[in-house]
Amino acid sequence: MRERLGLRYRDVEEFSQQIADRRRNNEYLIPISRLSDIENRGAIPGIYKLYSLCAIYRLDLAEALSWYGANPTEIPADSAALVADRTHLVGFGRSQWKPAAGAVQVPLTLDPGLDLSKTTFLSRFIQGWGVLPLVMLSSIEPRNYLYAILGAEDQFMFPILRPGSLLLIDESRRKVMSSGWTNELDRPIYFLEHRDGWLCAWCSMGEDHLIAIPHPSSAHSPLVFAYPEDVEVLGQVVGVANRLTAPAKARVRSSGA
Repeated sequence: MRERLGLRYRDVEEFSQQIADRRRNNEYLIPISRLSDIENRGAIPGIYKLYSLCAIYRLDLAEALSWYGANPTEIPADSAALVADRTHLVGFGRSQWKPAAGAVQVPLTLDPGLDLSKTTFLSRFIQGWGVLPLVMLSSIEPRNYLYAILGAEDQFMFPILRPGSLLLIDESRRKVMSSGWTNELDRPIYFLEHRDGWLCAWCSMGEDHLIAIPHPSSAHSPLVFAYPEDVEVLGQVVGVANRLTAPAKARVRSSGA
């Protein structure tokens, strides 16, 4: 890329100095000797120097990271394989970056006799697969929602919400409703942030407090928080990908192992 742009080593050094000056961080500077090591000896640039190279050469940073075996698009998959005990928010989909380049295989044609009103083994009804560019998914606007993982030890709303499940949270639904449902499945479940972490619960509001109500089968007791000092309603859980089996905990090796 440097040669295609007609740049000399000295040009790259001077351009990186301009970036370092703008960022007020000399780590962005790429000396001639360092650039030579990167090009000729396979030296791996640090994050600041890689940033400068991408800015100078007009490269996509995520793609450049993938050249070194650190593909940002694989972070969600690696993260999903790691089970945390506590419920927590997920940062994926909150980035302001443009959708990453790439594609995903999706079913393009289904058997016309498929009846979606019935439970179906979908794999048997897929007639053709195709490749869909990830940029085509940008219209879904994932940034309109929050995402969270229910902790492996979070039984507060069990069995409606099973530990390890992926949650979709609508930020626009923060007002706790006191009526409007006829059964427990229709009752809104809210995603709360409190001093010690996050929690999913049915909620009841008082003048200066919020009661987080667990599912009766969970054997938990209701929790009372001072509102809004000690708890915040981040939104309503509007979607869930439930696990049917408890997630296996990852083994953590001690430093002496």
